[in-house]
Amino acid sequence: MSHCCEKRTVVTTDQAPKAIGPYSVAIKAGPFVFTSGQLGLDPVSGAIVEGGVEAETRQALTNLSHVLEAAGSSLALVVKTTVFLRDINDFARMNAVYGEFFTQNPPARSAVQVAALPKGGAVEIEAVAHLPSED
Repeated sequence: MSHCCEKRTVVTTDQAPKAIGPYSVAIKAGPFVFTSGQLGLDPVSGAIVEGGVEAETRQALTNLSHVLEAAGSSLALVVKTTVFLRDINDFARMNAVYGEFFTQNPPARSAVQVAALPKGGAVEIEAVAHLPSED
């Protein structure tokens, strides 16, 4: 009997921040790629970008895009995101930037306020994306 997750592949890229703990930035399993949450971290310095939640959202989604591309997917193939906000009052500002990245047929999404994020971040975004079929 075949299971979707018998084969799982760790995704790595130099275009996004390295994992800051015992986890992978993404895992390919079956026809999907599951990303870890991306903060608004500069991939070179490892520091949160300056400019508030808008700048952090833009960097988090840029990082997410690079992770997905390294996995062989893209933002266009994202089916679900989860957005973690330090302050739910930042929702509208995050949403405005998010909309620049998902302009047509946006994925399903949940957005929640959390008590805190690593490195003092204002936003963290994770995704599940489809991998292109190999037909």
